[in-house]
Amino acid sequence: MKLLSIVILFISFQGFTQVAPFIDFNGYFQTFYKGNVRMLEMQRISSFDAGDNIAPYIDGKGNFKIYNGEKVDQIAIQNVNYKFSDYLVAWKIGSGIFCYDNGVKKQLTLFGGEYIVKDSIVVFQDTRFKTLNVLYRGEIIQLMQQTGDMTMPDCIGENIIGFKDNGDVYRVFWNGKFFEVGGTELGISFQGGTDVICFNDAINKTFAVFDKGIFMDVEGMYMKCYKAGRGFIVYEDLSGNLWKYQNGQKTNITDFNSGVWDVKDDVLLWNENNLYFTLFNGEKKNVCNYKPDDYSIKNNVIAFRNVQGGVSTFIDGKLNVLTNQKDATYTILGSSVLVELFNKSFLYFSEGKTITN
Repeated sequence: MKLLSIVILFISFQGFTQVAPFIDFNGYFQTFYKGNVRMLEMQRISSFDAGDNIAPYIDGKGNFKIYNGEKVDQIAIQNVNYKFSDYLVAWKIGSGIFCYDNGVKKQLTLFGGEYIVKDSIVVFQDTRFKTLNVLYRGEIIQLMQQTGDMTMPDCIGENIIGFKDNGDVYRVFWNGKFFEVGGTELGISFQGGTDVICFNDAINKTFAVFDKGIFMDVEGMYMKCYKAGRGFIVYEDLSGNLWKYQNGQKTNITDFNSGVWDVKDDVLLWNENNLYFTLFNGEKKNVCNYKPDDYSIKNNVIAFRNVQGGVSTFIDGKLNVLTNQKDATYTILGSSVLVELFNKSFLYFSEGKTITN
């Protein structure tokens, strides 16, 4: 039987600049940068991805590079498989796992298995030491030593973990400390975001939250479904009512039983009779009066397909129509939205202004 070692890598977000890369109609790899367009590669590249503040890519020669918002760093002179978040990139070469953290390449292990990349952490299996470890702010903390097959934790949020140890005891790791939920054979399904985890507590038969170091019973019975955002949770009760819990306060969002709602980062989006709403500064705001064909939520941004087939956004309480051209694709990067039009031209909506290439 194999064992597991998990390392969680804390990073500082300082020093990052928001990125907005794209390939134009000439095949040039460019990015929007401080109100202008900036060239990253003159030759065609093979592929690229983008988080809020970092863009890994494979150039035309098969080299692995990362653009960090200010400069391009060549990482490896070979094509690699990588995973990324808004701030971190990790990749494997053979059995080795490496990470790009705040402009610095780090070796995590030469005996790696599975790995997961989040905004503040990289979680990976180390088959050599066969322990479950956490690297947090430069300190390695052992979570557990597994005795079964290698598995990843039950829940990995942006900076928080919910997991089950060898004795079937469920625990939470947050802010460098361990917090015990308790032991049960019934199983616990965590939903984690940033600083919070929520779950139906099989031990006390309640719906509970772990919020910045404290366990609290939110409801006296199990909830139908639940999700965690950045410092808050949202859940649907057995009657279909939607509730939000944040900073010890419980708020009724809607009694309309739509069953359609979503949470990510700072955004809650829900449906009432095909009308879509969100919260801004604690107030209910109408996003659109129809069911969009598709949408994306991230950070404080809602981007969606408008009724004309173009792209609209809802940011900071304001509705913005970016384009009415049909079939335009869109990506949320930070608090901005990058839109690709049918003719391979791009527009970048940031801080209330639109820039085109």
